[in-house]
Amino acid sequence: MKKNDELINQTSQLFKVLGDPTRLQILLLLSEEETNVGNIAKQLGMEQSAVSHQLKLLRLNHVIKSRKDGKSVHYSLDDQHVLDILSQTIQHISHSK
Repeated sequence: MKKNDELINQTSQLFKVLGDPTRLQILLLLSEEETNVGNIAKQLGMEQSAVSHQLKLLRLNHVIKSRKDGKSVHYSLDDQHVLDILSQTIQHISHSK
């Protein structure tokens, strides 16, 4: 596989991960503050197990990161690029209406 093909596949995978409404809601919450799975579940009205599943997918795709604080795990966006992608996409959608 060519290097360019691998880049295209990775980019496609990232868009698939970002293409889920629940994961987008989680990312928007995390763009405001670092928080734990219980708080995310409460704000989205979801079961913690369902949120944990989504957080795992986001973490495995390097969209979010986790930080242990005692027994609690806090989640945040992986880096500024994630916020940039979200912001530019939302601006694009708003602009095209």
